[in-house]
Amino acid sequence: MSGVTLKKLNKTYSPGSKDAFHAVKGIDLEIRDKEFMVLVGPSGCGKSTTLRMIAGLEEVTGGDLYIGDTRMNDVLPKHRGIAMVFQNYALYPHMTVADNMAFGLKLRKTPKDEIKRRVDEAGEILGLTSMLGRKPKALSGGQRQRVALGRAIVRQPDVFLFDEPLSNLDAKMRVQMRAEISKLHASLDATMIYVTHDQTEAMTMGDRICVMKDGKIMQVDEPINIYQKPADMFTAGFIGLPQMNFLHGSVVEADGGLCFAGSNSQPLRIPLNERLSQIAQAHLGKPLVLGMRPEHFTRCADDDAAAISTHVEMGEPLGAESFIHLLTPAGDKLVVRLAGIVQSGIGQALYVKPNLDEAHLFEGETELRLGE
Repeated sequence: MSGVTLKKLNKTYSPGSKDAFHAVKGIDLEIRDKEFMVLVGPSGCGKSTTLRMIAGLEEVTGGDLYIGDTRMNDVLPKHRGIAMVFQNYALYPHMTVADNMAFGLKLRKTPKDEIKRRVDEAGEILGLTSMLGRKPKALSGGQRQRVALGRAIVRQPDVFLFDEPLSNLDAKMRVQMRAEISKLHASLDATMIYVTHDQTEAMTMGDRICVMKDGKIMQVDEPINIYQKPADMFTAGFIGLPQMNFLHGSVVEADGGLCFAGSNSQPLRIPLNERLSQIAQAHLGKPLVLGMRPEHFTRCADDDAAAISTHVEMGEPLGAESFIHLLTPAGDKLVVRLAGIVQSGIGQALYVKPNLDEAHLFEGETELRLGE
């Protein structure tokens, strides 16, 4: 298997014209051999374009692309040692499952006994053995996606590429296929690059995650590190559901310590702990943003020193947990995640306090996270 290296990789559509669009902006990325790398970001961030350049389906307009030690900028897709799994399965409706999986091998004039061996082996791995004689119309969406995976497996590529392969499946099937692809990576011990806009897929599947925005890489790290130590506000808000709460304001001195003061006309004040106080010391009075995830709040009494007074805008009881949408008197919106079924009526008063050991401070202008 092979790693993939991107060096100052660029993609510009219609370069030199008034309609030129810079889709990928000089990104550097090292994807390790046998790694499961997830490219994640909103629509239009450049993740699929990056994947298509790796596959050879889009021309590289700047920088270098390596698979292993070989520069691939001008190498034809069929010679790159890659296999791609698409969102729409791309199966031939008139062919059986076995023929769909074997089609690429037949084009390469692979011996028949070798084709059968590889198809049978892939069918066993994916639980398709009993379906090899069926046609795609007789299969469910999840089964068709497994056939598309099987077609990639039989090619024995150096690198597997996945372009939002689960987008057409229902929620239950997506969960099942996430697990199957993760198990497939473990069993094949292969290099896999997976594109998605779904941060849940990114968090549960990737060895590392590459977060992209507007053609640039915002952060590359292991999922837990990105969740706990996001590099910037975009990453902090994109990874995590519901997204992180952001309060805009500044840090000021009060009552012998430091507190975060909101920027609204009736600002809330949150006393800072020692860690955040040390981080904020060099930024007193400057525009800052306090970031707190929904699960890092607890209900409290109104006389608690760290209490934030709110009223309920909406409740979402989900059984094991509830998401409560809150509004402070100053107009700040918060979403908190509380355990169990929380009965909350619209307009109901609720006092909550954040766990500041898990909170973050971001610079107001650059939106970069401050501290370690």
